[in-house]
Amino acid sequence: MIVLDTQTLVWHQTDDRRLGRRSRSRIDRAWGRQNVAVSAFAFWEIAMNRDSRDFRKLPEIQAWRNDLLQDGLIEIPVDGEIAIAAGRILGMHGDPGDRIIMATALRAELLITSDERILAWKGHLERFDAYR
Repeated sequence: MIVLDTQTLVWHQTDDRRLGRRSRSRIDRAWGRQNVAVSAFAFWEIAMNRDSRDFRKLPEIQAWRNDLLQDGLIEIPVDGEIAIAAGRILGMHGDPGDRIIMATALRAELLITSDERILAWKGHLERFDAYR
């Protein structure tokens, strides 16, 4: 399963050119197999940052989320195990959003992200640069 960070999900769904060709291809192939997931926390991030440049062009968040889930996106809830794993990530800054997404991705095959801090993290997490 591929986990997308919030920005990657938005770029994929809005056909943003910042999402690299290889990343888009990987996501599209996995989506066709219903093998793409996001943390439920991604929708919180979008709702909280609705006025940011990247999120303003999205449809109404609840309807958009429902459409994505009907289209095969898997939403992984933030449960106690993910919360504990997020708190135990060593050598990473304290941003709870990044930590929760990383802890969610630890259960998956791959995280696709554009976050330089996550990409540079020294811990064990399969990740792919969304710009590629």
